[in-house]
Formats: sequence, C-alpha cells, structure tokens
Amino acid sequence: MAGDAWAIGGQYMESCNCDYLCPCIITNPQGPATHENCYDLMVYRVDAGRCGDAILDGLSFALVIRTGRIMADGDWIFGCVVDERADEVQRGVLAAIASGEAGGPTSIIRENLVADFRGVEFKPIEVTIDGLRRVTAVSGVFAFDVEGVPSRLGNGEPYFLDNTSHPAGQRLALATANGMRVEEFGLNLDLKGVGNNGHFAPFSWQGILP
Repeated sequence: MAGDAWAIGGQYMESCNCDYLCPCIITNPQGPATHENCYDLMVYRVDAGRCGDAILDGLSFALVIRTGRIMADGDWIFGCVVDERADEVQRGVLAAIASGEAGGPTSIIRENLVADFRGVEFKPIEVTIDGLRRVTAVSGVFAFDVEGVPSRLGNGEPYFLDNTSHPAGQRLALATANGMRVEEFGLNLDLKGVGNNGHFAPFSWQGILP
C-alpha cells in the first residue's frame, strides 16, 4: 500500500465547547476560545473513498482534540477513532489518514499543532443525518448532537460561513449543539442544552500513503 494515492469524500460534522459562534473559526484561529480549553470533536463519514484496491465507502473516522485558549499556539492533545467495521487493510489506510501520517489536512495539524498524540482506537461510529441535524456517537469515547441554524429565507438551508481555512473545507454550515460529551483519551467533558458550537459540510481529501 505504501506509495498508493488515496482520495475520500463524504460528510463531516463537528462540535466544540465554545459558545456559538466559535471565535476560533473567524480568527484563523488567533482569537481566544470561549473557555480555558477548547474541546473539539469531528466525525468524517466517507461516502466514496479508495486507496489502491481498498474501497473505503461507508466507513467513518473521528478526531478528538483539546487545545489551549489560543488554538494557533499549538500544544494540542490529539486522538483518533477509526470505524471498527473496517477490515485490516481499510483500518491501516483510515488510521494513517486520520492521524496525519498519510498527508492531507490532518498532517498539517499533526506536524504544526499537536504536542501529545494519544493514538488511534477502533470503535463503532454511529452517524445519523436528518435534515439539518447531525447526531454521532462512539461508545465510551464521545457523542454530540448538532443542528444547523436555519436561514431566515425559509429555504431549508442553514446559514453558512464561507472562505474558511478549516480542514474540512472552505464552506461550513453553522450549527448549535443539543449536547456534547467526551470521555476518552484522558479527556472528560459533558455539556447538555447549552447551545455550544457546531458545524457540518461535505468534504473531499486526497494524499499518498507513506
């Protein structure tokens, strides 16, 4: 598999513990987070993906992050989860992509911002997409439930933030969270009904396995 090109695309969803709207995303991210630490959970559902002969369709992976008050200062804690339904080859590919070892956006995170990488776990990842709502859970690791903030145009679309430098892409839907919990990788947080921040968007990544 070494040297094989990979490409994946699908749906991303996220929640962090910042108050809506998260100041990090609109300060590149130089501004202070709402709280002393930013807890950030991202899930990527691969709807179409391939690396060599390995088909990655229908699998998911997740990023678990804790940063200090200023995200751009680095010193991040970073852990990953890969869908346990993946076979041995698929696990290897997705673990390399999620952890930043295979190029792509996560490699920039890993190389420039992470001080404490806490590894990759293989767990079932549940993802539900229903209109503007995104619900995801990884048993014993984390869960969150976010809902897009609907536009006043009444067209069924959320508000969007455009031209961002987010790893998922340049255009993100704005969302608020009904709940968010993390309990793995040495982290612990449980928020319910406080309306903290969320995002979702299509994503498309590519790279080459080392």
